[in-house]
Amino acid sequence: MKKILLLGANGGTGKYFVDYFYEQNPEDVQLIGVGRHHCDFVESKIDYILADITKKEDVEKLPKDVYSVVLLAGAMPARMNGYDPEQYINTNIVGVFNILEYCVKNQVDRILFTQSFGDIKDKAEKELVLTPDMSPEFRYDTDHSVYVVSKNTAVELIKCYHAIHNLKAFIFRLPTVYSWSSNDSYYVDGVLKKRAWRILIDKAINGEEIEVWGDSSRVKDMVYVKDFCQMLYKACFADKEYGHYNVGTGIGTSLINQIKGMIDIFGDGDYSHIVMRPDQPSAPQYIMSIDNAIADLRYKPSYSYLDMLKDMKKERKLNRF
Repeated sequence: MKKILLLGANGGTGKYFVDYFYEQNPEDVQLIGVGRHHCDFVESKIDYILADITKKEDVEKLPKDVYSVVLLAGAMPARMNGYDPEQYINTNIVGVFNILEYCVKNQVDRILFTQSFGDIKDKAEKELVLTPDMSPEFRYDTDHSVYVVSKNTAVELIKCYHAIHNLKAFIFRLPTVYSWSSNDSYYVDGVLKKRAWRILIDKAINGEEIEVWGDSSRVKDMVYVKDFCQMLYKACFADKEYGHYNVGTGIGTSLINQIKGMIDIFGDGDYSHIVMRPDQPSAPQYIMSIDNAIADLRYKPSYSYLDMLKDMKKERKLNRF
């Protein structure tokens, strides 16, 4: 039986991947979750191990007969109260190194890893479509800078272990991946704030006035967590040695259509009035090229923007996450 080790199973994406894997129910494959904290949802579906990848003694107790490692564990600004860059070094570099050593020692076939698109997202102001092979270009003076450097360093380490030890590697560059969760907030510059898109959905639910800031025609690739889970799942079994992929849909949705969709899906007949505010700052724009993911992984996005909202509405009612 093939064993897949999911590191960070108790995180936002991890829980959705456990659910996605459980639905696929592949024969002769076992998913084993790993996390630093207990998680009732995950532990109700799969075997679960408490471990911290920054600690070698914890890594030593992981199963020895693993086929694939899906490494979702990591420190990130959205989950950091205040600013402690040492967490990025310890988790995203030292922790990844520990797992790479574990993979080599136990002859793991492949590793899947998530990288931030923070290293290339600013390029979208000149080139709207971001490609996986773009060279990094980012600011070094923000609260995200050390985080981006730590993720990029981890990717370079993985490339080394792929070249030296023939460890198959699949790197996924993530923009914002949307999912419904009971947690509607994240940290911005170390301060907890409610997510902007959750504020907009709450306004749509309550029929409140919604302002549309800046250039309403600017587009964003709105990728759903369940499509990302599809990519991860297919990479676990793909007949490839290495791949570097963008996570996305390849389609841009304008800001005005994003908001109209929220009103249509969540408004329940009590439709919000839209107020255009072109005097305010514009939102970021980008589209993620997914051509190589389609070719290599046979990835096909299942959720349009409206489909994503409809599914989020179902998840909101179920309150599973």
